[in-house]
Amino acid sequence: MDEAARLGAAVDKVSVGRVYDYLLGGTHNYAVDQAFAEKQLAVLPEIRDFARANRAFLGRAVRYMVARGIRQFVDIGSGLPTQGNVHEVADEVAPGECRVVYIDNEPIARAHAQILLEQTADPNRHAALDADFFDRARLWERVMDTGLIDRTQPIGLLLVALLHFMPDEQNPHAALGFHRAMLPPGSLLALSHIHVAPEDVRTQTAGRKVAEEYGRRTNHTAIMRTREQIAGFFGDLDLVEPGLVWLPQWHPEIAGSEADASRARGLAGMARIP
Repeated sequence: MDEAARLGAAVDKVSVGRVYDYLLGGTHNYAVDQAFAEKQLAVLPEIRDFARANRAFLGRAVRYMVARGIRQFVDIGSGLPTQGNVHEVADEVAPGECRVVYIDNEPIARAHAQILLEQTADPNRHAALDADFFDRARLWERVMDTGLIDRTQPIGLLLVALLHFMPDEQNPHAALGFHRAMLPPGSLLALSHIHVAPEDVRTQTAGRKVAEEYGRRTNHTAIMRTREQIAGFFGDLDLVEPGLVWLPQWHPEIAGSEADASRARGLAGMARIP
């Protein structure tokens, strides 16, 4: 299927990326996404809190990385461009110094990203690729072909709100292990994942209903995991302080996070490649 056909087919389907954009108050979404999102909000209103807290974590993670010398980023599962894109945050902290490669396998997300970069960003420093998390070696070949990433220097790898769309039968741990192995010493890996405390029975029940709807109606199945399972994505890497915590609790001092940790419904952490 060519690019035009893929874009046409994607318009009429509920898209995870466009639903996320709608939850954030963005404009890159369609009626089918809005209707789906409102139905899920009626079951679990906190999904909007998760979206907002997650996007805020992305911004703080990028600022943290830049403050520690990272000047190149690979954002896998970047989704639709919306408030606080990686290159925008990085350029606020270190103007003109950072390079970003965005990666997503959703055709409309990639198309919007390309338009955004062409209109508002430096094409000599930022690029958007149509690739998949599970492509492994092929993904990194394409990243290196952009000429933007230097694998002799530390990389900031971002997998924000991505892994809960990766079922265990696809073996996301092995794929992520490959991506970790591609990172030079001193690199930083940041990830976030939906999570509901096991004692929160009401939200567990509502969360399962929402996850089932995502699997039935969207281009991805949503997976609920325990804290221990989420921590396993970091492998044997040591997490930077404060470890794996609720989204608003990860370095709130960086950008004044005021979100309610009890409603964020997501965990976040970052690890350094020794």
